[in-house]
Amino acid sequence: MSGCNAERKAWIAVIVGASLIALASARPNAGGWNDGSRLATVESLVDRHSLTIDDSIFVKVASVDTSPYDSDIMRDPRRPRALLGTLDKLWIDGHWYSDKSPVPALLMALLYQLLQSLTGLRAAVHPQIFCYLMTLLSSGVAYVVAVAAVFDMATTLRLPLRLRLGVAASFGLATLALVYTRYVNNHMLLLGVTAALLACHVRLAEAKPARIGMLLLLGTLGGFAYSIDLGVGPPLWLGSLLLTVWRTRSAKALVVVLLAALPWLAVHHGVNYAIGGTIKPANAVPEYLAWPHSPFKDNLTGQWRHADAGHFANYALQLLVGKRGFLGHNLPLLLIFPAAIVLWRRKGPHLPEVVFCLAVGGCVWLVYAVGSTNYAGACVSIRWFVPLIGLGYFVVMALLREVPVAAVDFGILTVGGVTLMATAWPEGPWRLHLLPAYWPIVGVTLTVWAGYRWRVGWTRARDHWTPAAALP
Repeated sequence: MSGCNAERKAWIAVIVGASLIALASARPNAGGWNDGSRLATVESLVDRHSLTIDDSIFVKVASVDTSPYDSDIMRDPRRPRALLGTLDKLWIDGHWYSDKSPVPALLMALLYQLLQSLTGLRAAVHPQIFCYLMTLLSSGVAYVVAVAAVFDMATTLRLPLRLRLGVAASFGLATLALVYTRYVNNHMLLLGVTAALLACHVRLAEAKPARIGMLLLLGTLGGFAYSIDLGVGPPLWLGSLLLTVWRTRSAKALVVVLLAALPWLAVHHGVNYAIGGTIKPANAVPEYLAWPHSPFKDNLTGQWRHADAGHFANYALQLLVGKRGFLGHNLPLLLIFPAAIVLWRRKGPHLPEVVFCLAVGGCVWLVYAVGSTNYAGACVSIRWFVPLIGLGYFVVMALLREVPVAAVDFGILTVGGVTLMATAWPEGPWRLHLLPAYWPIVGVTLTVWAGYRWRVGWTRARDHWTPAAALP
């Protein structure tokens, strides 16, 4: 009974802790073009019953002459504090549309409609309340779901309770998840969906036979992920289908998962076609971004723009370990490299899930390495890769299950990650400059880690990295 009480208290601590962080993190304003564009669609759908954003308060204050972060509009005392004009928009048939995926905006509009029905809230009248609540109900909820999903995966892997809590805290405080919770963005939303999807797959590996409810949930989450971001979503969805087939060996299970995903795909492509008359993303049509002063007409993601193979290889490497590198901004994920080797050699019970995580992460990395050159724009690290944090943490947890002594390495990297994210959290994800203390913090963390490994001994450490006998 005491064990059950401890489990219950741990779950309460995780949910309450993540919720408090989400409440404190959400900002009462639009931080950049990115969230301004999404909020413009939400406002327009409810207040004007239209997908066009011509009359949105987030479009009317836009300046096309300067950066959104230092324009005269931003310094104008008459401008409502919550507003920041967006240039993330498409010009189609004489109207402005958001260039963001439509399904998340449709769901947020349902929440805004409910709030408006209950309280009379209108974005144009109370923009600060509108921005805060939309951030909390999208990125904030996704953050809580992601932290809970990580804790659930650690529980399924049967890690010790203290280590489970440590992993959940590390995920929530030592990675970019903390920073991207501050504003509305698809990347944080997709991280929550990705973590939940992976948690279902981990449970599916333990369930024999697979339950229909679990398969429906897998399909729903996979389809939703597809509709959020077409850079990460399709590889994630396809990988999820393949993993489901591998685990169930059942054509019936595949059909159930596909049917559950179909409505999300249909809504995404249907709305996208209604807006842009194309099956591919409307923001991938150059003509829609060719309006005067558009900052994107010569910088369109999704096309090969590298000068040569050497430039491509350097850019691909920089996305991971450069001054804006994804791994350097999520320091605990550096354990993925030894984890991949150890877990492949051990052939543990969750190796298919590990392969799924590494394959999807590698595919997404290559997609953006090939199709971009701008390092994801004005943001902390590479925003496109934020949903991959959940995949990386599962690989690390699988390592901790097989090699308990790696918890010390994980702790060192987590301390460095918490310190780094503490410098990024106040301003949030949308920024033009690098984190001021990035290199000193990363340098000290890696030095301490290397010093610990040197003291322990690399060879001796490898010999001691043996599975815990008590773990199944």
